[in-house]
Amino acid sequence: MIEDLKNAFLKKFEDFEQFTIDVVYERRTGRLVTVYEKLLYVLSKLFSAIVQFRLLLYKNRILRNNYLGCLVVVVGNLTVGGTGKTPVVEKFARSLADRGRKVAILSRGYKSKKEPLWRVWWRLLTHGEPTPPKVVSDGENILLDSEHAGDEPYMLAKNLPGIVVVVDKNRVKAGFFAIKKFGVDTLILDDGFQYLRLKGQLNLLLIDKTNPFGNGNLLPRGVLREPIKHIKRASYVFITKSNGVKDPELEALVRSHKPETEIIVCAHKPQYLHEVNGKGRLELSSLEGLRIGAFSGIAVPESFEQFLRDYGAEVRYNQRFLDHHRFTVGELKEMFGKVKVAGLDMVVTTEKDAVRISSDFTPGIPFYYLRLEVEILSGVADFEEAVSRICFPKKKMRTTRMPFKTTSQRASNKDEQSGSSAARP
Repeated sequence: MIEDLKNAFLKKFEDFEQFTIDVVYERRTGRLVTVYEKLLYVLSKLFSAIVQFRLLLYKNRILRNNYLGCLVVVVGNLTVGGTGKTPVVEKFARSLADRGRKVAILSRGYKSKKEPLWRVWWRLLTHGEPTPPKVVSDGENILLDSEHAGDEPYMLAKNLPGIVVVVDKNRVKAGFFAIKKFGVDTLILDDGFQYLRLKGQLNLLLIDKTNPFGNGNLLPRGVLREPIKHIKRASYVFITKSNGVKDPELEALVRSHKPETEIIVCAHKPQYLHEVNGKGRLELSSLEGLRIGAFSGIAVPESFEQFLRDYGAEVRYNQRFLDHHRFTVGELKEMFGKVKVAGLDMVVTTEKDAVRISSDFTPGIPFYYLRLEVEILSGVADFEEAVSRICFPKKKMRTTRMPFKTTSQRASNKDEQSGSSAARP
């Protein structure tokens, strides 16, 4: 009974979330929608004021950045979801590792399984040790699944052998942990453009060419996390999901906010089909003429669906879910049941969705995910320069103390100032 009520509540919440997304992307009309748009607009103005105030506090050193004593590369965007960030992080991490850097990726692990609340309270009451960050990969073994690590961290760990992946909401703590535990010399802060607590030496900003800034409004009326003018904080700008055709208007907008910034144009190119929970691979040409079913739970599903059609597939059944949706057995059985009744040849999903499919699920029909990789279309020299700037830095970064200590260390350092974890400029 309780479980049924919980599922019903979650379903209603997801329906409301989907309604809000539809309003933001202007997919719905009507009087109720108009009223809701005005409410969201007021909230977005409030959100904008909070964002600006927070940035002002950091700019004036009222709030301090932390320096970790090694190179930090920040990869992020101005908008929520859909810029193709994970493949860019993967390409950058692999390029750095190939040049001899010891790399760790830091992620917040969005929608990963949280520590039970009772354990948090028990630790606070007993003054226990702070919970260490989650190690998704130690560079040799994958230690967590997607449910406990989060979709993107698990994908990165799976695709990047030899690279450490650590998850924690507090990326400063995670960075110190990675340095001390694994001896890394380069940290990549995944989705970290708004994470101002950790000072980055390079800020890589991603902009989706197909929908750069939504309707121009900040959350929750639009998709912007901060104003467009904050492009000026970027060291390099990656224009993603390009079709190879230059976009002078978008590039001019970027340069109007930061004239000297380097712009790197890239595309997310399908590579092959990989069997879900298996080892089989198929060439993309295998899609030609197939009648397929497709489903996805990503921010921008349109590009995935178009890839399938571009390679000649007939998408006879298509189901969209909210971003990061965790599929239930019932949902999977229902979808695959419909596909079987329709007599379709195959089911295809995205790589990010594939990591959320239970390993013991039996599809009963060929089931694959589409593997994508980033290809640099223009600005290759700038990309290589960005990598070189990390591999061969001009000066050594300053170090700082650990932000969390064992019980004995805390006892012996009671007289230290509470803000000692941030190095002063």
